[in-house]
Amino acid sequence: MESIANRLASIRQRIEAAAHGCGRNPAEIGLVAVSKGVDPDRIQEAYACGLHLFGENRVQELVAKVEALQGRGLDALEWHMVGHLQRNKARHVARHVTVLHSLDSLALAQELDRHLSRLGRTLDVLVEVNVSGEPTKWGVHPDEAPALVRAVASVPTLRLVGLMTVGPRTDDPQAVRAAFRTLRHLRDRIRDEGWAGPAFAHLSMGMSSDFEVAIEEGATLLRIGTALFGPRAG
Repeated sequence: MESIANRLASIRQRIEAAAHGCGRNPAEIGLVAVSKGVDPDRIQEAYACGLHLFGENRVQELVAKVEALQGRGLDALEWHMVGHLQRNKARHVARHVTVLHSLDSLALAQELDRHLSRLGRTLDVLVEVNVSGEPTKWGVHPDEAPALVRAVASVPTLRLVGLMTVGPRTDDPQAVRAAFRTLRHLRDRIRDEGWAGPAFAHLSMGMSSDFEVAIEEGATLLRIGTALFGPRAG
């Protein structure tokens, strides 16, 4: 099995090549290691390779890994929630997560605010947008995103930092590019209106199969799992 260090080196080379190819600075592109199905020891191995941002899709798995990795000296580790979040599990995200990529309703924002207020914490959030329109994907319709961002901007414990999308399931690279470009234009339009705040700059888009296109279209956060950890069950 290829080591995480070797996989990471290859990914970083590809990120740098894609960024330089479109005139971007690779340092402005964050890599979130999606650790779904990855055991705590391999997360610790990835951390030792210099990865500090880890994304989970499921709350139950997130909580188990937080507990398993306590006391191991991983002080710089930040947990990102990248999967769909149900309101009845918001308390766990409020306690353990630094960035939520998948905010998709005002009701969820208000539930998070309730728990965060009790904890004395704040949370960075991205609004998830279903750019592709695929019914199997979560997220708000692009036309609904500005209104949700405007509403969430008044929630005191949440800091809006951008938008997120999952690319369409297709072998057509131009369709993937169009989806990512749509998200970038939407981010720019909302940011230009001025009420989302100066932190509203991020685009979480691009996964193992399409992150180079995402970089070319302005991604600032890549969510990479398979290319880093290899295929996983489930």
